[in-house]
Amino acid sequence: MKTKNKNTWIMAGVLILGFLLGWLVFGGSGKTGENHVHGEESGVAEIWTCSMHPQIRQNEPGKCPICGMDLIPLDKGGGGDPAVVEMSENAVKLANIQTVMVGKKAAEKVIRLNGKVVPDERKVYTQTTHISGRIERLTVNFTGERVGRGQTLAVVYSPDLVTAQEELLQAYAIKDAQPELFEAAKQKLRNWKIGESRINTIISNQSTIQHFPIGADVNGIVIEKKVEPGDYVERGMPLYEIADLTRVWVLFDIYESEMVWIKEGSKVNYTIASLPGETFEGVISFIDPLINAQTRVATARVEISNKDERLKPGMFASGEIQIMPGSAAQEEIAIPETAVLWTGERSVVYVKETTGNKVGFKLREITLGPSLGNAYVVKSGLREGDEIVVNGAFTVDAAAQLAGKPSMMNPEGGDAGTGHHHGTAPENNTNGNPPVKMKISEEGKAAVEKVMKAYMKLKNALVNDDKTIAQQRLESVKSAVTSVDMSLFEGAAHKHWMVVRNELNENAESMNKATDIKAMRQYFKPFSETMIRMANAFGPFSVTLYVQHCPMADSDKGANWLSLSDDIRNPYFGNKMLKCGEVTSEIK
Repeated sequence: MKTKNKNTWIMAGVLILGFLLGWLVFGGSGKTGENHVHGEESGVAEIWTCSMHPQIRQNEPGKCPICGMDLIPLDKGGGGDPAVVEMSENAVKLANIQTVMVGKKAAEKVIRLNGKVVPDERKVYTQTTHISGRIERLTVNFTGERVGRGQTLAVVYSPDLVTAQEELLQAYAIKDAQPELFEAAKQKLRNWKIGESRINTIISNQSTIQHFPIGADVNGIVIEKKVEPGDYVERGMPLYEIADLTRVWVLFDIYESEMVWIKEGSKVNYTIASLPGETFEGVISFIDPLINAQTRVATARVEISNKDERLKPGMFASGEIQIMPGSAAQEEIAIPETAVLWTGERSVVYVKETTGNKVGFKLREITLGPSLGNAYVVKSGLREGDEIVVNGAFTVDAAAQLAGKPSMMNPEGGDAGTGHHHGTAPENNTNGNPPVKMKISEEGKAAVEKVMKAYMKLKNALVNDDKTIAQQRLESVKSAVTSVDMSLFEGAAHKHWMVVRNELNENAESMNKATDIKAMRQYFKPFSETMIRMANAFGPFSVTLYVQHCPMADSDKGANWLSLSDDIRNPYFGNKMLKCGEVTSEIK
């Protein structure tokens, strides 16, 4: 009986244990799994951002508050190279990021030169007087007149010459007794360039000549008249400049940065503005070893035969020199200048790295060689097959800075934060340091000022709420930026200008694609920030510039702009809030 009860309790215990295990395995684990899945779903908060303004962060899709573009999901990198900025294919397309494959080729450079026609200095003659006296009459009275050798140019009355003639006649009377005296008297007249026939005429007429003609020593064109009737001239004084224009020079200006490319013997193809449709070819025969201290240029000479005298001194010429820095066996890696970002002494590019369905871009420092105009030779840092960003490099760099990745201004990387930095006043953009100042020539400053004046007209069009005029003014700004001669900037100033120029071009392109004036004003904000930085770096200019700030622009984030007056005329709101803003600083 006891054994039976014992077995019954054992079976009951096993049964209860089985129920317990079943509940734990099926009931408990099912509930835990449900909670786990729920936690996964509730823990994922998808972040939406703008491909053009990666500092924008929202928890739901919508429009970018800056540019109005559709927001895209933020790609979260994980497990890859921490130095790579990852973007989706869609984000790359929306940001208009373009890349090219790096390859070697025979680098070719075209140097454009400006010059003018001048007389051949070896064929320019100064006509002097061999007789001292008073100019009684000029027979050649204006520049440009053609003269021939022996032609009378002026008539001179010379008391000294009259006295010398009288001495000749007296010596002639006693020539048999004193032949040496007679010969000395004749030699004195010969020293005054009086010919033998004229001496014989004086002797035969037994009278002095009161007015002596001065004849031209060479054939040519009078290019300068130096005397007037009644002037008293000493022996050896210049009367005219006479040039033989059957051979002329074309002198081309060479900037310091281009002198390394141009040698004696280089071929030049050039055109003359006043002879449209004709192309001339010449060879550089001489390069001035000295640089002009004011213009900072040297001159290259091309000698031209001009027997028909079609080329006139003073005509302007435009020339081109094709330079091949290396032969086919010395091909170089060359990349577009739009791919390069400059900061201080460093030059960097972004190299594309694709992993799976992600597109990544990694910062790489490079060493640049000579400029090829719109491209640069790369000495080190890139190899054949690398794919680099050539359009949108600043967009990639902005994303890198915000993500704490290595970037142009922060090569080591680090947390850059995700705050919106475009609305700060210009003095706050320097981290407490004064704005960068660059020393440039007066020509460089004048070129930058033209860009500034074009910008002011664009700003005024936005003030007046006129998108059509604003787009026209935008084209003028782009033209002014493109026309700036980069050789006007040297050293750090050159690199700073290249950064500014690339930023202006990218922002101008974005403004040009804007569908309405509201979107155009959003892109005008980073455009103005670059202009302010440019004005601080290369100013002051011939006029005072006022940096103005509106705290309500860009959805109360604030925006800056430049003005020629301290009167507030807001380009971000136009007539809606024309007077919103204040002057924050002056550049004067």
